Amino acid sequence: MQIYEKTINVVIGTTKLPGELAIPPEPIGLVIFVHGSGSNRQSPRNRQVAHQLNSYGLATFLFDLLTPQEDMVDILIANTRYNFRFLADRVIKVTEMLKDREETKDLPLGYFGASTGAAAALYASSLLPGQIKAVVSRGGRPDLARELLPMVESPTLFIVGEKDSQVLKLNTQAQKIMRAPNHLCILPGASHLFEEPGALEKVAELAGGWFIEYMEKTAEEER
Repeated sequence: MQIYEKTINVVIGTTKLPGELAIPPEPIGLVIFVHGSGSNRQSPRNRQVAHQLNSYGLATFLFDLLTPQEDMVDILIANTRYNFRFLADRVIKVTEMLKDREETKDLPLGYFGASTGAAAALYASSLLPGQIKAVVSRGGRPDLARELLPMVESPTLFIVGEKDSQVLKLNTQAQKIMRAPNHLCILPGASHLFEEPGALEKVAELAGGWFIEYMEKTAEEER
């Protein structure tokens, strides 16, 4: 399968955030990845999931939430990694940019948030009612967007490792707050980073099924 790939700089004021777009033939939808603190578009775990989603017919976009300079400052004083309004604003700007591009403007949109990035993805989703068709949280921290969880309209899949007990507890609590359709999937034997053999493949399989279900539902409703 031939995949169209393009590097895109997202321009926000004077800030440039590099991103990588991958589109398979006849894509079902577009999944925007929102990485956790201390990570970037080169995250091997997110890239592995993205490649598997491409094989399912889903386009993907991985981008840097912070510039190298911002990231360096954040490592020292942690002034942005928990500023989820700031991060969500960047996710929204990226979303708007992709909605304006010729090759992606007609695709249903979804967010894949990892770790703390899941909070930014849910935060952004709450501010874009009706626009984000599905959200997947991998080992996420939805509790960090707690005040906005009742406003999220996007069907949300929480994927947590069985051994990640504290995050599992936080995800269970988040489920009770949300009004949107949601489901918690616990991966047997998996830890927070899903480093166990086959764990990430299962994450991608579950995520792909969730995105395809709700993106295809959107396509049917629009026909």
